[in-house]
Amino acid sequence: MSFYLLALGTFVLDQLSKALIVRHFRPGQSIPILPGFFDLTFVLNPGAAFGFLAGLPEQIRHPLFVTIAVVAAVLIVLYRHRHLRHHALASAALGLILGGAIGNLVDRLRYGMVVDFLDFYLGPYHWPAFNVADSAISIGVSLMLVDLVLEWKRERRDATRKT
Repeated sequence: MSFYLLALGTFVLDQLSKALIVRHFRPGQSIPILPGFFDLTFVLNPGAAFGFLAGLPEQIRHPLFVTIAVVAAVLIVLYRHRHLRHHALASAALGLILGGAIGNLVDRLRYGMVVDFLDFYLGPYHWPAFNVADSAISIGVSLMLVDLVLEWKRERRDATRKT
């Protein structure tokens, strides 16, 4: 149950934060929060992460990204239920990934693009703007990697004990 609650919470936080940005900002508008480091900047991203494939024609890009998001969401739910029901860390990771994927999917269905607004930079070095869904996906993937390493260590420890 916590898997779904985490996915839902991630989705709701993502959509609420984007609704505030869309309501109070114009595309391209930026407000410095920590000058020289962090701004809130309303960006509509037609591509995937960091604008990946943004140059594809709309009639290809939009159905491609929507299909990928739907397939990913279905596979996440199926994989979690078949293999990770009793793995708390991996389930939490997949809940974050699912919530983020659905959050960005809703943007694509609503706007044809994803709303990004978290804008970090340091001097001339600029990270592409992102959103809560992107953050949740990144954290979820990181937690999955941690879970894999922990599982690998458990398997090694168990194998050592058996010999």
